Parts: sequence; C-alpha cells; structure tokens
Amino acid sequence: MSQVFSILIIVGGGLGTFLLGMKHLSEGLQAVSGSGLRRFMSLATSHRLAGVGTGVITTVIVQSSSIITVMVVGFVSSGLMNLSQAINVIIGSNIGTTATAWLIAFAPDVKMLGLCVVLVGAAFYFFQRNERLHNLGLAFMGLGCIFMGLYWMKEGMEPVHSMPMVVDAFRSLDATTAWGLAKCVLVSLAFTAVVQSSAATTAIAMTLAQQGLLSFEAAAATVFGMNIGTTMTAWLAAFNGSAEARQTALAHTLFNVAGTILLIPFFVPAILPLATSFFPHYADAVTTNGVTTYPHMAAPMAAIHTIFNVITTLFFLPFTRQFARFVSRVIKAPPAEKPHLSALKMSSYISPVIACDQALLEVGFMRDSGLELLAGLKDVLAGNATDSTEEHILHREEVLDNVQREITKFLGKIMVKRAPTEVSDRIGRLLRLSDELESVSDEAAAILKATRRLRKGGQNFSEQSCQTLLGIHEIVFSLAETVSGYIKSPRPIFDLAALQANSHDIGRRIHDARRNQLDRVGPDDPDSPVRVLAELDILNAYERIRSCYINMAETLAGRK
Repeated sequence: MSQVFSILIIVGGGLGTFLLGMKHLSEGLQAVSGSGLRRFMSLATSHRLAGVGTGVITTVIVQSSSIITVMVVGFVSSGLMNLSQAINVIIGSNIGTTATAWLIAFAPDVKMLGLCVVLVGAAFYFFQRNERLHNLGLAFMGLGCIFMGLYWMKEGMEPVHSMPMVVDAFRSLDATTAWGLAKCVLVSLAFTAVVQSSAATTAIAMTLAQQGLLSFEAAAATVFGMNIGTTMTAWLAAFNGSAEARQTALAHTLFNVAGTILLIPFFVPAILPLATSFFPHYADAVTTNGVTTYPHMAAPMAAIHTIFNVITTLFFLPFTRQFARFVSRVIKAPPAEKPHLSALKMSSYISPVIACDQALLEVGFMRDSGLELLAGLKDVLAGNATDSTEEHILHREEVLDNVQREITKFLGKIMVKRAPTEVSDRIGRLLRLSDELESVSDEAAAILKATRRLRKGGQNFSEQSCQTLLGIHEIVFSLAETVSGYIKSPRPIFDLAALQANSHDIGRRIHDARRNQLDRVGPDDPDSPVRVLAELDILNAYERIRSCYINMAETLAGRK
C-alpha cells in the first residue's frame, strides 16, 4: 500500500510540475509577445492559408492550443474575426500543438536539461530588470518545470513493473481491436478534459509507452481522445458568452470529432505503419537493472499526432466556409442580439491582451450610450421629450452603473495575471474611461431630474434660458462626439492641446452663463430663485460632463 501511495505522490507531483511548467511557459511567452501576438493573429483575416499558418505559429509560440482557441473565441466575440476565419486558425492550432510532442520526444536527459533551463530562467527572472528578459526567464523556468515533470513521472512509473495487477490493467488497452481502441480514446478524452492540457496526456502516454507499461499502439491511439478532450477549454470560455463564441467552440469540437471518425478506420492499417516507417528502431529495448524500457517510442508517437492533424487539415481546409455555415445553422445568433456583458464571461481562461479587447466592447457600449443620452437631453431641455425618452435616460443610467461595475470586476481579475507594461497601461485606461463614462450618465440623469423638478413646480424655462442651455448643450455635445471618436483600438493620434483649448473655452462659456443666470434673480420675479437654481444645477452638470470628456481625452493621450 505504501508503494502505491509513493507512486501516486511521485507521478501526481510530476504531473503537477508539468502542468505548472506549461502554465508558466505560456504566460511568460504571452507576456514577451504582448500585443504583438494579437496583431500577428489579425493576419488570419487575409486568406485561409494565412489563417492556418497563423494558428500553427502562434500555438508554437505560446505552447498551448487551448490558449489560442480561447483567444479566437475572444476575437469572434469582439467582431475582429468571423467564424470561417476562426476555424482556419483553430485548424492551424491543432498542428501547432504537436510541437510539444516533438519537444518531449527529442529532449535528451530531461533531469539535467530541466535543471539547466530552470537555472537560466531563474537568472533572467530574479536578476534582470528588463521586462522582456524577466518574462522570458519565467518562460524558461516553465520549460524547465516541464522537463522536471517528465522526469518525475518516469521515475514514479518504474516501480509499477513489479505490480502485476497494474501492468495487466494497462496492457488490457489493446488498440488493435475496435473495443480496445474505443477504450483508449475514451480514457484519453476524459483525462484531457479534466486537466485541460493535451500536452499532459501526450507526456503521460509517451512515458507509459517508454516504460513498456502501455503498448505503442494504445499510447498512439490516445491522440484521438486528447484532440477531442482539449476542446473542453473552449466550451468553458464560451459557455456564458455570445452565440458567436459558442459557434467557435462547437466548430472546434466538431472538427476534432469529425477528424477522429474519419481517420480511426485507417489507424492500424495505414497511420501506424506510416509513422513507424520514419523511425525503424522505435521498438528497440534497453534493459537496466532488470527493467526493460523503450526510449525511442516517443518520436513515432509525435509523428502520429502530426500526421493526424495534418491529414484532417488537408481534408477540411477546402470546406471551411461551408463548415462555418453549418455551425451557424446549428447555433443561431439572433439578429438583434447585443453581446452586452457577454464579452466579460471568460476571465478565468482568456489572455490579458484579448481581455482588453473584450472590455473595450463594453466601454464602446458605454461610449455610444453616453452620446445617446446627451442627444436625448436636447429634447428634454426643449420640452419635446416624450415620457418614454425620459424613462429611457433613467433606465440607461442604471444599466451603465452595472456595466461599469462589471468592467471593473472583470479587469480586476485580469490584473492579477502576468501582463506586459503596455497591457497593464491599457487596463488602467479602460478602467478610467468606464468610470468617466459612468459619470456622464449620472450627470445626464441629474439634468433630467432638475428639469422634472422645475416642471413639477409648474414652471418652465424662459425662452432666453432655454436658448442658453441649448447653446451650452450643443458645444458640450460636440466635444463629446469628438472625444468619443477616439475611444477605439488602435488609439488614433490627436491634437490634445487643441482639444484642451476648446474645453477651456467651453468652461468659460458655462461660467459666464452661470453668472448671467444669477443676475436674473430679483424681487420682480418671486419664482426666479427656484427656476435659476434648477438652471444652475443643469449648467453645473454640463460643466462636469465637459470635465469627464476632457479627462477621457487626456487618458487616451497617455496623461496620468
């Protein structure tokens, strides 16, 4: 019993070290690449081959097809990529993820290699002030942890040879029969779905095959299950998202399931002989201390992983548009669907770069709503607003309060992740913009309430006051339109000094209007104090709106 416990601890610890290494490697490489990875992925919109190539390269860069798939889900939800383009990238990511298998297959002494890589990574991570080198050090330490995890899993498996029941259980997985092949697929599917890493399944299958505990055919067959199981991450990211996000996750799953169904009949008669033909000595055994191992089995397994994904890609690539139309019919997006807050449902899985794009969607909603509220105020001041218009202003103010709160919570979760300085700065800008836009909605509601308060007392604006307020409204609204046009990605370059000068002129006009309104209070008009007080409240609200928009302009220009 103690031996079983020891095996579980060593193998489990090795698996944990491997997964930790994958996490640090992916986070470090994402931080090094920063927004450059996002810009590179935008190349996928040009041509289907470019999309596949982008998927291959970006997956090799971050060493995780799950991360790339989640990024693609984010792109589709953001409207930066359509479903057909997303499918091209997903196809490429399936090929790119085989790089991990090749890395594992050709790694020399994993123990010494892991320690050396961790040493180099630690030197960069702890003793370098340069941000890129610091993040590169994290990636190196992650890679070292991957190798150390492999070492401990191999060490933990060695005592299993003396446990006949466990050996028989592993050897019962016979991929040369239909039922045995199905069991291999189901076991690898379930394990990959749980750990959310096809690389971990690959590493364990390779280790079992090299230790002689699992037949080469059974270990190779795990590729079918892991390709399906790895789609679980995309579903977790898209589950509460928009219809487009769920379409992307479904496309990923259907693609891998269809590839499995297509190639399983050819696994034993064609794929296995093809892969082993490149490595004729894969079955050579090495006996040490009475234990026989097969150290060369990893390379043909990596070849099978690659062959599977390349053949599936070649089969599906000409039909990606038709495939996308089919998926769109299975999960239909309502024509009037507004992805309101659905973009903020992926914080546990999404990369910081794409998280900013998702948050920008909601900031864009707040930006458009701010202009909509200001446009409605013109009718309110002129006395032409309907009850529905006024109720819409109050309701939208409550909605924007909620949106701003959700954006803050969402970006707060993202900020705990490792992100380059440029991404951290962008998160800060988005938080500031959402706060200022929420304040604009508050002031719009305050203007409506001041107007209602005046009219409830049986009074109205004088013609002169109405013209003054409408004039102030027009110049503030013009400033709002100008600044709102700059709230997008990438940020445009604009003349901040000219904008500040314009804002200063608006502030002076509001100040003069306030003084003129105060001069109108007198004994000849006993109701004038109540009316002037309401007008001053409105002017003060417009002053605060002006301040909010110039603050946004300064934030977009990089002013702290």
